Amino acid sequence: MRILITNDDGIYSPGIMALAKVATKFGEVRVVAPDVEQSSMGHAVTHSRPISLKKSPITFEGIEAYRVNGTPADCVALGTHLSKTDVVLSGINMGPNLGNSMWHSGTLAAAKQAVLLGIKGIALSTPVGKDEPDFDALAPFVEKTLALLLEENELALYNVNFPPRPIGMKWTRQSVRLYDGKIVPGVDPMGRKHYWFTVTPLESAEEDTDRWAVENNFVSVTPLRLDLTSEAGLKHAKEHHPLD
Repeated sequence: MRILITNDDGIYSPGIMALAKVATKFGEVRVVAPDVEQSSMGHAVTHSRPISLKKSPITFEGIEAYRVNGTPADCVALGTHLSKTDVVLSGINMGPNLGNSMWHSGTLAAAKQAVLLGIKGIALSTPVGKDEPDFDALAPFVEKTLALLLEENELALYNVNFPPRPIGMKWTRQSVRLYDGKIVPGVDPMGRKHYWFTVTPLESAEEDTDRWAVENNFVSVTPLRLDLTSEAGLKHAKEHHPLD
């Protein structure tokens, strides 16, 4: 199996190193990742300038690795162009990608880009606090997750989130909650005003959702699709507002 690994935290992230180490148990691994952090970049692609590919400045224990001055989606497009790829793994992201954060996640965007190219895509993330995640403790669950999701050869998109200390795994759906968006003003050391955008959930997580699973120490595995069509909304529109 030919595995391409990328992320949105950048080539220096310990998360991508941890994922690459586990992935070598499942096939031939190549790393193509952004040269700087691209968190919350979403599915941005670079089309107004050329992008470059350079050897990674850090060693991935014998794994071929490159850095790209582009987005996570760019890395997948370029990486799959360079060599045939069977699956794209994105992560392990330093921070969760749960619920509404899927909309702007660069980690998930890389997996989506893979599916757009006809390749299975799997995004993997874990919360981060004051200390770096214990990737050695997560490794058995990362391996178990990959064994599960790589077993089938069908085209698919998955979003996986690991709690800091997993006790099991759950199939989940996306948590969709309302948020209270806030702008928090501040001042930099030069006395210049700046602003932070932050959100506070207005609702608790529903059971069997990705957020509920991680809050209860389960690995959340969410199958996704690219089609955003609201089937119920489309049916209602056709029945109540028929168009010629």
